[in-house]
Amino acid sequence: MKPDLDRLYDYVTGDEDARVCRDIPEAACRHQPRNFFAYLLANLLNKVADEITSAKLVLPWMLGALGAPVALTGFLVPIREAGVLLPQLAVAAAVRHRPRRRGVWLLGGALSGLALAGMAFVAGTLEGAAAGWAVLALLVIFSLARGLCSVAAKDVLGKTVSKSRRGALMGTSAGLGGVAVLLVGLALGATDLAAAGGGVFVALLLGAALLWGLALASFAAIVEEPGATEGGGNAFGVALQHLALLRTDAGFRGFVWTRILLLSVALAPPYYILLAQAHTGGGVQGLGWLVVAAGLGASISSPFWGRMGDRSSRTVMALAAGGAGVLGLVTVAASWLELPGIDSPWPWAAAILLLTVLHSGVRLGRKVYLVDMATAENRAALVAVSNTVIGVAMLLAGAIGVAGNRIGAVGLLLLLSLLAFLAAWRARYLPEVSG
Repeated sequence: MKPDLDRLYDYVTGDEDARVCRDIPEAACRHQPRNFFAYLLANLLNKVADEITSAKLVLPWMLGALGAPVALTGFLVPIREAGVLLPQLAVAAAVRHRPRRRGVWLLGGALSGLALAGMAFVAGTLEGAAAGWAVLALLVIFSLARGLCSVAAKDVLGKTVSKSRRGALMGTSAGLGGVAVLLVGLALGATDLAAAGGGVFVALLLGAALLWGLALASFAAIVEEPGATEGGGNAFGVALQHLALLRTDAGFRGFVWTRILLLSVALAPPYYILLAQAHTGGGVQGLGWLVVAAGLGASISSPFWGRMGDRSSRTVMALAAGGAGVLGLVTVAASWLELPGIDSPWPWAAAILLLTVLHSGVRLGRKVYLVDMATAENRAALVAVSNTVIGVAMLLAGAIGVAGNRIGAVGLLLLLSLLAFLAAWRARYLPEVSG
């Protein structure tokens, strides 16, 4: 009779044999159920921690409550995203030098938890510009630490969990995380933030730091076999060699171009919020209800996207990007035409929920695609090159917001929707790597 863990693994993945392995070392097969759930739990915990300390939503709200200058608030998202992505090309060389990469993730996770604990201290003790600068400094540390986790996590996943089971893992983790975030959002929605003051943010940040501590314990339980160490030399020299992959690997180059276009989906949410505020007079301002919409969207969509991603991750990217383009055009038309009900918060809440569903598909699809297209020998390099290029592209894409002074939120959303259609077209014609 199978152990309970093997039976649970069979249930979650649909396997009849928990030791069926593809594209992982033979020695890792017998540990696959254990590794699957250890990785899943760690991923779930850090996803929840990320959502309840979101640089797109929670941290800006916190800095506003602490009286930090608006100019400092504007740096939150660029630092959070680019700080994770840009250093990864050099980090990958160091990762390649280690036969086991689990320790790199553990280091990044520990630094992430400490940075969030520091932000909690700031929220409880500082105000104004001092609080803003302190949070930005800690966010730099947090973002760099998350970059370590990002490179190491995909490499460990590729070594410990079989191909065609990774989408199920990511989808299940994201779905459970969405439910957890939904519960947090409901609690916040019932909280009088004005009366509670900074204590709410101290609790959120300390809670997130605790989740990172639990994630460390879970990830440490992964049994990782030694891997290839070629390319683990001088970081700068190896980084330049890795960049050559964009020239020599046409399939990878096509994926990177597609991922750049997919940024149109990631950049869209603030413009939905601006339009919602303009039409409703601020009817979608409640922090808790925005968190609820995001959590609900992730919980209902990610398991579906995960299963589809195991069959065809390029199709997931194409469908999600195309859906985001359609949603954007519908929203633009509704705003221009001042359709009945546009001044109610509910259509906007529905739009945000749908956008979360579609963005989840984009994120999961491109993650599964990258892991599946790579091999054990080049996975860390492909992840690092892709993330570094996207980090630069994200900083450049931030200039799109400058056009908002002329064409407004409606015009920007229209532009991003058209780019989403282009991303869908590019994704549809990528080579198939799943299954």
